Amino acid sequence: MNTALAIEGGRLIDPASGYDAATNIYIADGRIAAIGAPPPGFSAQRTIDARGLVVAPGLVDLCARMREPGTEGALRGEMRAALAGGVTGVVCPPDTEPALDEPGLVRMLRQRSREAAGARLYPLGAMTAALAGETLAEMHTLAQVGCVAFCQTTALPANHGTLLQALRYAKTFGLPIWLRPVDASLVGDGIAGDGALASRLGLPGITVAAETVALHTIFELQRTAGTRIHICRLSSAEGVALVRAAKREGLPLTADVSIHHVHLIDQNIGYYDTNCRLDPPLRTERDRAAIRSGLADGTIDAVCSDHAPVALEDKLLPFGEARAGASGLETLLPLILDWARAEAIPLVQALAVVTSAPARILGEDTGTLQVGRKADLVLFDPAASWTVQSESLVSSGKNSPFIGQRLSGRARCTMVGGEVRFEGAG
Repeated sequence: MNTALAIEGGRLIDPASGYDAATNIYIADGRIAAIGAPPPGFSAQRTIDARGLVVAPGLVDLCARMREPGTEGALRGEMRAALAGGVTGVVCPPDTEPALDEPGLVRMLRQRSREAAGARLYPLGAMTAALAGETLAEMHTLAQVGCVAFCQTTALPANHGTLLQALRYAKTFGLPIWLRPVDASLVGDGIAGDGALASRLGLPGITVAAETVALHTIFELQRTAGTRIHICRLSSAEGVALVRAAKREGLPLTADVSIHHVHLIDQNIGYYDTNCRLDPPLRTERDRAAIRSGLADGTIDAVCSDHAPVALEDKLLPFGEARAGASGLETLLPLILDWARAEAIPLVQALAVVTSAPARILGEDTGTLQVGRKADLVLFDPAASWTVQSESLVSSGKNSPFIGQRLSGRARCTMVGGEVRFEGAG
């Protein structure tokens, strides 16, 4: 049962409309009922004092691994991590165990998500059976049971004919395709961004060409099929330039980047810090600068956490043997705020890349504070300073490249559908 809420005295920011003002917001029946003055006959069952806080749409994360199916009970814990980070919507990639290529698995995941009462969960379906890149999965059937789009998670299919077939099939049924721009034949045994740092550390490098060759392939097949495509997790300056050119050409295209690549470069690996063993790998300062520029000018539409909780024993290994991935749900908001401060980006514009833009990519009725829309909100203190510590992370993955760093910005209240699902200490 939804509670009628009045949130008073906060700074309301709606990136979808550009609204930014100190005022009140009223919630009823799980939706935003009014802004400014209460609607006729409104009676608040609870009033929240938001003075000193920003009231914004909840964050929508385009890539967060819940580790289910695969690890029994993991989803509930990762959902708590999402809410603690102010995230109200998470896209779950299909690289689960087993892969999300069967309707029954998708139904099970969605049911467990509802039982967890966490963030909204948007499952990505496998584009090919078992993500093997050989035969197409039953994408239309998977869409009917709740998959929002279809994806190959690690690299393009080796057989480009399979990819073209998938794009044509998706176009027929109006299904979005999400692709990692990676040509596996150019990755080999690489584990770090190709360059001086990898050479000095003796780490096999992954050339930028693995990304750019894949992008050329994607765009050429997209011109043939006409399918709407979302590019997942760009990592290079050359990749950003290719996406910019494709958008100027008019290809139906969106793109995202991991928050780690907005902030970090290959030098952050230091002396083989496995918390910085990521996929895609960290690249140079030049690549980071291009990513930040691409975000500022709209070439890159959204930022995701690329949340991938990894067990401690899988990180306490030599760099080359450690599992790639890092927890990101709880640091996404403060890192976006840090990027905005560093680049002098207005807060309303900065929040768009984690709220209204990803919601638009999903075609979801969230990511905005407009009256009548779903009341998925976060109330956060932009000045709250805290140190990232392994033991304080809610996620089961205690690994983050930002362990020990002091960040500013923390969620104080997160609500989904007008229901308060997280409240943190002030």
